[in-house]
Amino acid sequence: MSIPSSRRATCATCLRPRPTCICRWIAPLASEVELLILQHRLEVANAKGSARLLHLCLPGSVLVAGEAFAPAALHALLHEGGRTPLLLYPAGIEAPAFDPAKLATPANWSALRLVVLDGTWRKSRKMLHLNPQLQSLPRLALHAMPQSHYRIRKAHAPDQLSTLEAAAYALRRLGASEAFCERLLGAFDGFVAQQAGYVPSPARPPATAA
Repeated sequence: MSIPSSRRATCATCLRPRPTCICRWIAPLASEVELLILQHRLEVANAKGSARLLHLCLPGSVLVAGEAFAPAALHALLHEGGRTPLLLYPAGIEAPAFDPAKLATPANWSALRLVVLDGTWRKSRKMLHLNPQLQSLPRLALHAMPQSHYRIRKAHAPDQLSTLEAAAYALRRLGASEAFCERLLGAFDGFVAQQAGYVPSPARPPATAA
């Protein structure tokens, strides 16, 4: 007699249990700017994370999980194909903000690789600290962003965005069309609605006698 497996069947594409598969929200989009997503290793199994959906929506993107990356491997990821890596991260004294207006023509967008760190602020800061190559990259900082639709995770600041939302707005600044951005954000909204459906409603307080 065979022993039934305790593991649930997993979708080979989104890597989630089949009952919670998110493939219906994949909106394949072509981007002139390539995307490299460096995902903190502790975010890989987070059901509320948006990095996997972002990766699946952009077929030319690369998603790599880790924390401290081997220098040679990271250098290859950043500079493959001769593209210029640009880190999506708040600017600092050691790394001033990059101005997209410096790109002379739209053709130069295809020479860029946008690097996105997927994790909480604490995790992303640690990734930055452990990988000096990331610290030296020019940075694209986002300012005055719309309110996040990421209602399934607690934000530490009003303007804190999900990985997918931040990448969408960054790509918009780097030449992607408004329709591109809206379609990507639409996929995210569907994903959030699905995840919110798994959260039980708070119990109603017992009625009191008048």
